[in-house]
Amino acid sequence: MKATETRIEDFLSSNKTQFVIPVYQRNYDWATNQCKQLLDDILEVGFQKSMHAHFIGSIVYIHDDIYTSSRIKELTIIDGQQRLTTLTLIYLVIYRIAKEIDDESLVNEIAETYLINKYAPEEEKLKLRPTENNDKALKYLLRDDDSEEFQDFSKLIDNFNYFKGRITKENYHSVLEGLSKLMFVEISLERKKDDPQRIFESLNSTGLELSQADLIRNYILMGLNRQNQNKIYQNYWEIIEKLAKDESLNISRVSDFIRDFLTLRTNKIPNKGKVYLEFKANYPTTTVDELESNLAEIKTLAKYYNKLINPKNEIDKDIRLQLEYINRLEINVAFPFLMKVYYDYANSVIDKHTFIKVLELIQSFSWRRFILGLPTNALNKIFMSLYDKVDTSSYLFSIQKSLLQRSGVQRFPKNTELVDALRVKDVYNINSKNRIYLLERLENFENNERVLIDRNPDITIEHIFPQNPDPEWETLLGSVEFLFIKENYLNTIANLTLSGNNGRLGNKPFLEKRDLKDVGYKNSRLWLNKYLSSIDKWDKGEIERRFEQIADRVLKIWEYPDISIEDEPESREVNIFEAEDPRFRKLEYAIFFDSRLEVNQVAKLYVEVLKQLFELQPETFFTTELGHKISLTKQPDENGLRQAVPINDTYFIEANIDNTGKFDRIKYALTVFDCEDELTIKYAPNS
Repeated sequence: MKATETRIEDFLSSNKTQFVIPVYQRNYDWATNQCKQLLDDILEVGFQKSMHAHFIGSIVYIHDDIYTSSRIKELTIIDGQQRLTTLTLIYLVIYRIAKEIDDESLVNEIAETYLINKYAPEEEKLKLRPTENNDKALKYLLRDDDSEEFQDFSKLIDNFNYFKGRITKENYHSVLEGLSKLMFVEISLERKKDDPQRIFESLNSTGLELSQADLIRNYILMGLNRQNQNKIYQNYWEIIEKLAKDESLNISRVSDFIRDFLTLRTNKIPNKGKVYLEFKANYPTTTVDELESNLAEIKTLAKYYNKLINPKNEIDKDIRLQLEYINRLEINVAFPFLMKVYYDYANSVIDKHTFIKVLELIQSFSWRRFILGLPTNALNKIFMSLYDKVDTSSYLFSIQKSLLQRSGVQRFPKNTELVDALRVKDVYNINSKNRIYLLERLENFENNERVLIDRNPDITIEHIFPQNPDPEWETLLGSVEFLFIKENYLNTIANLTLSGNNGRLGNKPFLEKRDLKDVGYKNSRLWLNKYLSSIDKWDKGEIERRFEQIADRVLKIWEYPDISIEDEPESREVNIFEAEDPRFRKLEYAIFFDSRLEVNQVAKLYVEVLKQLFELQPETFFTTELGHKISLTKQPDENGLRQAVPINDTYFIEANIDNTGKFDRIKYALTVFDCEDELTIKYAPNS
């Protein structure tokens, strides 16, 4: 590695040289504010005669002594693309100005020094060779014909136009003067001697702000030669990037997709900021053949991820509807599981009916839990390993069985607790996506003419007992019942309906709402208004009767699996707080903080949990009773420990405790750390 201070104009004017932006680099994406800052600095140093240099950072490139057939030297830029491209745009603007003022000498100087290799063939003429989409924009800006418009969106075009508006015939001399004073640190790497990937990681840690997907792309492609880079990028990575995109928002979801893929493959959920490190640990770069094999699997699953985040791309209308529901509920934690189920459907492992039943099951499980307010973080642990429970010979049943065997905070809520929770839940003030999902599914159940609330601005949510009722409501109901309904039922599902005439119904008394000409409940074709059209008052009794009708429909839509399973506690994953007596029992494994622990003895679990908690936050062991509870000490002999076990290089704990005692201490520690939901165990079957 060589590092030297270099003037930017000397670097760009290198004879017969091409600066190549490799396919693994992220796109050119400097915004106007970054362009403004650079130009302001250039103008400032250009105006001030006393300033002789201004540093603009570093440019790192790989030089492998690669030359083209026409002896053009190629330098592969791995850091500095944004600055190098932006400076090229500035020289392009000055080139255009020189042409306007007929300064042929300056035209030739700018073009042949900073923009092109004059005698090179067409494909090697540009000194800066960006990636394909930017290459088209750069060639467009160098054209002689001004009549043609550039059709595609390009940051190069946008930023060129910005500089064109600020660099004028009056100040271009100062810009040239400023450019001549720009300095940078030129870092030259040789692939055989240096480790470009490690250097790139170091640069990223100091402020490149690359996404996890960017880092993974660079990791995959950086070590390959040009031919293999293009092959892998075009055949795999570019396709993955296109598939893993939220098309409605035009947002890349590649980092999320790779995280879900790793969750599926490792049964461990990577931290969002460590997806690249997890990928690197599980998929070391080896041969091109092995790389293609790994990426082929990722590309295949990306096809199904694309439809999970973009349901419109599923051509089957029945499946598309279920995907839209899942998308609306934002059950993203289920994607690792659903990608594989989707794969099984596409490959005829299961039929369409089974696939839809699985999609409905996931909705029912997640929606019931939402109504009860059960913690959403429990879903992560459930879905990361759910596919492992699939038995292809009884596909749906095996998934139902696995979900029904969950207990505690991971449970599948039963009908009675769902109805009890829904009866009093404020569903008006929940997330609007969830509220619309609830009302649409209620309205459209077994209805051939679907009502789409979010696509019909005329349909709004109507409070039957109004939020701000007319005084007549209190007169009709009496003060006690009036206040009871307002405080207990106002925003519950029993008091909500849909209306295309909410403004006209307003706060009127119930009978006026029911009978209002053309727009009242009696004239509505909606199922949610059917009961309202047949009653003469809206009081506590009618609210409760309507709720029972709605609850019956809810249980048909979000079904509880009607299957019979044997109670096999030893075969289930259970939260440690709900586990059976551990005496004389062995473990198969445990899951702690989303990571699987290969422990087969309670003693090993005890030590491992306390080790991790001590590493996480050691001060808690000393500021609470926890340290005393586990006999934490630096001097086990002096403190009379009968079986001292280390939890780090300094501290020991007492391990001469029966399994019940170990469980008690683990539970106490989890309670102190407020992470009671983070430890799940599975007992080994009794022999």
